[in-house]
Amino acid sequence: MIEVKGLKKGFNGEEILKGIDATFLKGKTNMIIGASGSGKSVFLKNMLGLFEPDAGEIIYDGERLGEMEIERKSDLRKEMGMLFQHSALFDSMTVEENVMFPLRMFTKMKKNERQERANEILERVNLPGLNKKMPSEISGGQQKRVALARAVVNYPRYLFCDEPNSGLDPKTATIIDNLIQEITHERDITTVIISHDMNSVMEIGETIVFLKDGLIAWEGTNKEIFKTDNKAVTDFVYSSELFKKVRVAQNEGL
Repeated sequence: MIEVKGLKKGFNGEEILKGIDATFLKGKTNMIIGASGSGKSVFLKNMLGLFEPDAGEIIYDGERLGEMEIERKSDLRKEMGMLFQHSALFDSMTVEENVMFPLRMFTKMKKNERQERANEILERVNLPGLNKKMPSEISGGQQKRVALARAVVNYPRYLFCDEPNSGLDPKTATIIDNLIQEITHERDITTVIISHDMNSVMEIGETIVFLKDGLIAWEGTNKEIFKTDNKAVTDFVYSSELFKKVRVAQNEGL
């Protein structure tokens, strides 16, 4: 579990995060949504320790990030997995080498052990047999699954996903969503996902935090978001054509 209390962060005199309180639950797909400029990326970077908050606390399973010694922060980073918006695979490495990279960096596993783990994870994301392929030789959806495999190969306690469906077609995006949720449940991971994709919100939004102008304007689940009268939320989600159709169907009793 990750707890955030009174988080504030600004740059050059402009306050971006204005006092955020949130809880991200273990074994759940926790989503942060909001329009561009709402503070999502700054929020994520504070949780990752890339920015130092101006005020407030970030607590990882009872440990305050701001009070950790350098060594403990380094250990915490080893317990994190990160799925980047554009996959961020190493072009010069094979699929297998990309997936094994965190194991080389953060463990003392022997090469055969790393290969065995990589095979296991690649099978879990439905990519068996692609070990020796280069990223340029596989599709965008396959690249994203390789990136997910790399993010979870070290069995992290915390998984962060930054716009994981960016650039993917709806069918492939659903596959990625389902894999993230399944692995979260299987490994009991605290997963935090930044997204603007309402398809993802409806598919796997077990807990949702909606940011607006650096504040939490709404919290709930993917079921509750259909019922809210919060204007900030409805203004945001009504930009989704799919959401419009769902609301119309609900109103018609279908």
